[in-house]
Amino acid sequence: MKAAFSALTVYVALPLALCAAGSAYADCTYPTAPDKLPDGRTATMAEMVTAQKAVKQFDLDINAYIACIKLEYDDSVKKVAIKPGDKPTADQQKAMAELERVQIQRHNAALDADQSVADRFNEQVRIFKAKAADQKK
Repeated sequence: MKAAFSALTVYVALPLALCAAGSAYADCTYPTAPDKLPDGRTATMAEMVTAQKAVKQFDLDINAYIACIKLEYDDSVKKVAIKPGDKPTADQQKAMAELERVQIQRHNAALDADQSVADRFNEQVRIFKAKAADQKK
C-alpha cells in the first residue's frame, strides 16, 4: 500500500510541479527556422547573402531560446526545491529528475535544429562556391 501511495504521489506531484512551471514555458517561443535555403547550383549571390543572414538570425534566436528555457528550468527548480539543509523526498527527487530530463531534451533539440540548418546552408555554400570556381575556368 505504501508503494502504491508513493507512486500515486509521484504522478500527482510531478504534473503539479510541471504545471507550476507551465506559465513560464509559455514565455519561451521556439524560433522558426528559415523557410527555404537557396540551391547553391542556381542561387544568386544576393540569395546566398539573404540566406546567410536568415541562418545567422536563426542561430541568435536559438541561443535566446536556450537562455530562456534555462531561466524557466531554474524557476521550476526553485518551485520544486526543498529548503536548504533538508533532505529531498523521493517524490521531490523524481520531480527534479523529470524537470532536468525535459530541460536537457529541449536544449538538445534546439541545438540539433540549429546545427541542421547550419549544415544544410553550408552544403549549399560549398556547391555555390564550386559552381563559381567552375565558371571561372
